[in-house]
Amino acid sequence: MPEVTVKLAFEKENKNSIRFKEVPEPGKAEAVGSLYLQKWLAGDAKTIEITVKIPD
Repeated sequence: MPEVTVKLAFEKENKNSIRFKEVPEPGKAEAVGSLYLQKWLAGDAKTIEITVKIPD
């Protein structure tokens, strides 16, 4: 399977983490949905991109 890059936008801030919500491309279903990142990693980011690769 090829690599898939997913864009996520800031949704909610918790005590130690930030929740990001996937912004699906028009006509495509969500692949990830929501994702939590620790604040030390996410910093002040309002958008992030992740790449998912499923090994053969």
